[in-house]
Amino acid sequence: MNTISDQQVSPRRRRRLHSDEFKADAVASCMQPGMSMAAVAMAHGVNANLLRRWVREAELRPPGIALGKPTARGMQAPEAKPLFVPVSLPPPVAAEPVADIRIELQRGATAITVTWPASAASECAAWMRELLR
Repeated sequence: MNTISDQQVSPRRRRRLHSDEFKADAVASCMQPGMSMAAVAMAHGVNANLLRRWVREAELRPPGIALGKPTARGMQAPEAKPLFVPVSLPPPVAAEPVADIRIELQRGATAITVTWPASAASECAAWMRELLR
């Protein structure tokens, strides 16, 4: 007995195709400050992962391609900005000389004063450890 012919065979789900304008509109909506990619995906009726892929592809696309298409708000998509912006820095300020490390030791009637350069602070610490053993 063949039961397959008795059942209604449903057509396979087809992958939805989206136009370039639809993709550009969704991507431009994501680029708006403060916009959540998940909210944009829900508003456009697409999966958030698919929208993220479109955004990634748009970021990798050379500047000037598919720019200027209207967004969901009727605004123009922002033009590509250069990734490098030169910044002029003030001249470096000369560091003030660091004072020396000064240690005064007193044992009984004997007192000594040791002065170490601050640049040799680690050697001074090693000397102090050995002295205090």
